[in-house]
Amino acid sequence: MAAAGPEIERLITLLAKLPGLGPRSARRAALALLKRREQLLLPLTEAMADAGARVRACQTCGALDTCDPCAVCSDGSRDGRLICVVEEVGALWALERGGSFRGRYHVLGGLLSALDGIGPEALRVEELIGRVVDTDVREVILALPATVDGQTTAHYLADRLSGAANAISVTMLARGVPVGGELDWLDDGTIAQALRARRPA
Repeated sequence: MAAAGPEIERLITLLAKLPGLGPRSARRAALALLKRREQLLLPLTEAMADAGARVRACQTCGALDTCDPCAVCSDGSRDGRLICVVEEVGALWALERGGSFRGRYHVLGGLLSALDGIGPEALRVEELIGRVVDTDVREVILALPATVDGQTTAHYLADRLSGAANAISVTMLARGVPVGGELDWLDDGTIAQALRARRPA
């Protein structure tokens, strides 16, 4: 005999598909939503319906927004000569939280992966090349993960970009010891990268 009705089970099943939520966490989340129907469930339902109807991908950079072009692409105070390439929208949001980058973005929509059969045609590579060729871009920053797929994608993009425009500078984010980080808490790869990326004191 099922512990809950089909509507509750469907809610749990859908919640369990979210990143970071397994079946147990999904059950706890569903219970919290149902117990606080007026404060959580109904406002969340309304917010999700509104987002589903209004949010779309920016045709220029691939970010998610309610307008196209998005707020970043239409912001005249940003430096259009500087493009930061990220894997997904979440990385863009993380960079924006810091508030230190004042250029524009390009969301690839994933990474190259031979194992998963993801090639350049599955990503927004041609759109990036088009932006670089058609506009006055001077630097492209590759802000991609320090994984095998991330580095493979970065090298591929660097080759494509250098062939597309001679005057363009292609850079990557520095990697290594984080601010406030202690060496004994860091993994070997991070320490090795920090040593390779050392600079004058």
